[in-house]
Amino acid sequence: MQLTLLKAKLHRACVTHSELEYEGSCAIDGKLLKAAGINEYEQIQIYNISNGERFTTYAIKAQESSNIISINGAAAYKASPYDRIIICAYTNIDSKEISTFKPTLVYLDDTNCITRMDNSIPIQDI
Repeated sequence: MQLTLLKAKLHRACVTHSELEYEGSCAIDGKLLKAAGINEYEQIQIYNISNGERFTTYAIKAQESSNIISINGAAAYKASPYDRIIICAYTNIDSKEISTFKPTLVYLDDTNCITRMDNSIPIQDI
């Protein structure tokens, strides 16, 4: 059986640009793409923490070390500069691999610099 699991996450990225008159996609600093293991043109899900919007697009590489997170095309209606977002990529794996599979989680500050990386989400008491 195949399962869809979280492959990578850029947590609390800060939108730097919102370009309506662009072909589409989300431009992400190439260094952040590498850190998360997200490929250029890979489908991504974006969850806007600031306004609750959720949408699908694909990643394109922005200049390395530029800290750019640019929401482009029609998606620009769903995110504005300074919004905080979560960018996720998913993968399909065989259920036999689930016990050894670990996602890549990249945590960012308000300037899109990496503050830490992990491969599990800590459980918090509610």
